[in-house]
Amino acid sequence: MQTQMLEVDPLSDNRKLYIRAAEALANGALVGMPTETVYGLGADALNAEAVAKVFEVKKRPAFDPLIIHIHHGKELGKYTVIPDALKDTVHTLASKFWPGPFTMVLPKADCIPDIVSSGLSTVAVRVSAHPTMRGVAKALGRPIAAPSANLFGHISPTSASAVEKELGGNIEMILDAGACSEGIESTIVRPMLDEKGKPAIEILREGPVTREQFRNLVKVIRKKTQVEKPGTETPATAPGQLTSHYAPRKPMILLEEGVEFHPKEGVRYGLLSYEGDSELATEGDWAEMVALSPGNGRLAEAAVRLFAVMRQMDENEAIDVIVAEPVPEAGLGRAIMDRLRRASADRCRE
Repeated sequence: MQTQMLEVDPLSDNRKLYIRAAEALANGALVGMPTETVYGLGADALNAEAVAKVFEVKKRPAFDPLIIHIHHGKELGKYTVIPDALKDTVHTLASKFWPGPFTMVLPKADCIPDIVSSGLSTVAVRVSAHPTMRGVAKALGRPIAAPSANLFGHISPTSASAVEKELGGNIEMILDAGACSEGIESTIVRPMLDEKGKPAIEILREGPVTREQFRNLVKVIRKKTQVEKPGTETPATAPGQLTSHYAPRKPMILLEEGVEFHPKEGVRYGLLSYEGDSELATEGDWAEMVALSPGNGRLAEAAVRLFAVMRQMDENEAIDVIVAEPVPEAGLGRAIMDRLRRASADRCRE
């Protein structure tokens, strides 16, 4: 199969292009398309056979559920069954954070195939802020199941060229709308009732919408990350929950507290630095050193650059092992550290 690369012009009316992509999806094809976070691999979410292709092409385990993208929050009632006690909370969150990099896990309607939710009774839903994803979903008239457009567990793609490198020849088309503006996958929450029967949310995955932004809106319960040995993980209850994920092909070491780094003779190391001016960055013997936020220490810049820089270092043949400095674990830094921990989880590859 030859993958078509179609350019989205941000200054033009792209409705014909959206209709073309929607027609491909309606016929069971897979389409790579941008969101504001990362590029997604889209399929008609109500077509179980098409969704099965997503798992096949990505080599994604069937127990890892998908996010479905709808074009407007008013469609939520078609695909979910929200308990009365949570309707006000869900409405508040949708009004505040949609469209945007925010996903809610809710009880699913019968029309959602089990393969989308990996057999769970819930489904993850979001409204992307990217006009391309929303435009195609509107043209299709059905939700789009769209995990990141890469091979399972690898670095998430933030450009159309990254999608083509990983999946070219296996999908129908890619809509190229340039680089993603956020760079890190959406925040995922589960609206719920706490032990007192009051509305709350459980944060299942940190992302661009930070826990500080939920203040004065709803009580927040932070899901504790389960650190497991590679190969022993239990089925995920929401997308992006597996311990080893977002990983480069090369071994990666995250230098957080409690981790010691002892360079081995003959091994070529590359440093993924936060600002690029730390003692480790300036005095170490690195085959390559790349900063996430050069000299600035801005978490937003680091988030946007994270996956692109990881991919750059992964493709550098002069590097054998990637070493990453931690970033401040506050606000958006929690999401960055979450991705770095998952990327370096399988250190048995060293």
